[in-house]
Amino acid sequence: MGGERQSMYEMLDDRFRTGRCMNGDEALEVLYTGCRWAEGPVYIPAWRQVVWSDIPNDRMLRWDEETGAVGVFRRSAGHTNGNTLDREGRLITCEQGNRRVTRTEHDGTVTVLADRWQGRRLNSPNDATVKSDGSIWFSDPDFGITSDYEGHRAESEISSNNVYRIDPATAEVRLVADCFGAPNGLSFSPDERQLFVSDTRAGFIRVFDVRDDGTLSDGEVFADAGAREGARFDNLRFDDGGRLWVAAMADGVHCYDPDGTLIGRLNVPETVSNIAWGGPKRNRLFITAETSLYSALMGTTGTHPTGPGHRPWL
Repeated sequence: MGGERQSMYEMLDDRFRTGRCMNGDEALEVLYTGCRWAEGPVYIPAWRQVVWSDIPNDRMLRWDEETGAVGVFRRSAGHTNGNTLDREGRLITCEQGNRRVTRTEHDGTVTVLADRWQGRRLNSPNDATVKSDGSIWFSDPDFGITSDYEGHRAESEISSNNVYRIDPATAEVRLVADCFGAPNGLSFSPDERQLFVSDTRAGFIRVFDVRDDGTLSDGEVFADAGAREGARFDNLRFDDGGRLWVAAMADGVHCYDPDGTLIGRLNVPETVSNIAWGGPKRNRLFITAETSLYSALMGTTGTHPTGPGHRPWL
């Protein structure tokens, strides 16, 4: 049990070892450094590239897996934060500064998917996930309107921080969960029967049952960051063993067993913001942390963010 260290791994429960979570690289690889605050990595299989956000510098960067080259993907990007892919492999982006969720089409044009709820401007969309039915779910805290550092200082028109769903047929934006301090990362369980949402200010990860009509149950606490010094929850991703991997800020990357037990962590030299699975086998974990983009080949494999069994590059 607790405290055994091997390279970047910290085993807190033997399931971290038996689940192949410690069978990967011995150390993190630095792919790029030079951001002000990096977030939102997403692996794009068709390009063999990772796109991520450098929020205060108002740009999106991309790293090429074949060459290792890093370049600007988009500048004056609306202080983008979270990124993901839809069922057609198109880029879904949360633009904090522009207070909207957008889709980058295959020809490079940008389509606005959501910028208002009930006629009022969104706060600053943070992270998004796509369900296999094509619906897009996103968090909307106020991080981008509290100052000019990661967006544009403004008053909230909604006066609350919520999670919303964009209907794939009607494009209706519907509130699905509220009562958050600051909803941040969100991800469906591998079977899509549950939605996990981190609340950065409250220090919790909440789990909701997903009903057939797209509504949610009352959320219960799945994990509490309070037991770990410096830990606050940001985004989260599942692996193929049903384990939840969480960007835990100053406490590295947490790994939770399906029963909610913290079984291990990855030590990262900077404050971790976001994580994403990628690579041809989806066994490469990409980590954004403060100024840098890191990666490690892991012994476990990530699930795809757009639903069970879906592979947009096939």
